[in-house]
Amino acid sequence: MDLITVTDKGLYCAPGDFYVDPWRPVPRAVITHAHSDHARTGSKHYWCSTPGLGLTRARVGHGGGITAVPYGETFTLGEARVSLHPAGHVLGSAQVRIEAGGEVWVVSGDYKRDPDPTCAPFEPVRCDVFITEATFALPVYRWPAPEVVAREIFDWWQACKAAGECAMLCAYSLGKAQRVLAELTRFTDETAYLHGAVVPLVKVYRDAGVKMLPTEPVGNQTKFFDWKGRLVIAPPGAAGTPWIKRFRPVSTGFCSGWMRVRGSRRRQAWDRGFVLSDHADWDGLLLSIEQSGARRVLATHGNTDALIEVLRARGLDASALRTEYEGEQGGSAPLDAAEEAAA
Repeated sequence: MDLITVTDKGLYCAPGDFYVDPWRPVPRAVITHAHSDHARTGSKHYWCSTPGLGLTRARVGHGGGITAVPYGETFTLGEARVSLHPAGHVLGSAQVRIEAGGEVWVVSGDYKRDPDPTCAPFEPVRCDVFITEATFALPVYRWPAPEVVAREIFDWWQACKAAGECAMLCAYSLGKAQRVLAELTRFTDETAYLHGAVVPLVKVYRDAGVKMLPTEPVGNQTKFFDWKGRLVIAPPGAAGTPWIKRFRPVSTGFCSGWMRVRGSRRRQAWDRGFVLSDHADWDGLLLSIEQSGARRVLATHGNTDALIEVLRARGLDASALRTEYEGEQGGSAPLDAAEEAAA
């Protein structure tokens, strides 16, 4: 019997009687990280990693109980032994290791292998069955070094300053925005200005001790504040709203793995695209699967077909696992509830 099955409420572990990142309210939910497609409100009780507690509270509120567990510490749910291990995706992100009936399964959640100053690095976890994300599971998706991309962002900002433009960088409000703010400390200590959706999440990261550029919310400035040469960080959906008018003349940039394909930037009308993703690239996926030692791999939310074909050619039992997880959205993705409220 499989330790994890797909139900109408999400990934269910029968031996432990709990769900991993359920998409409907359930009695017991183990959360990989705080993005809204993984941490949803309404469940009775949540388990998350200790570093992810602040973000989980921000996402699901205080209505349900939350138990925070240190990375690597085992706890028991029903007949299952469970532990959480760093996934390297965002602050507090975790892989879920489940042991029951003589088998070990790992649910990866979202993860990446590139270094990131805002969260603990991915930790390979040995298992029999590995449920892996496949957001960027095509050979075209290979990431440049983060420090190279950070330099590109900084140089673009300085070019905007020289041209008398505001530099508005669009980045997901949880994870990507904070990573950019941390990476840019290599080059400057100048203040960045934040869309309202980004502000509370930056505070959570600061409270966790993450070093970032100084920031100020957009809206705190005087009426005739000069936006020329300033860096503004906003969620992607803000670029298509009247909110952007105050910054004109403005150059828009977008940070995402989707920017690896030039046509994506053109279709979405960004002035600049920066290839910076919080998901594993093609090589990172293959490396992580190999290091897991899994004999069976289930791939979800992404380009699963190409990954499955390669894994089967390598002798693994590989197949797709259909779920409601969204993965990293393109630049035209709608704002989530927090972003809409702050727009």
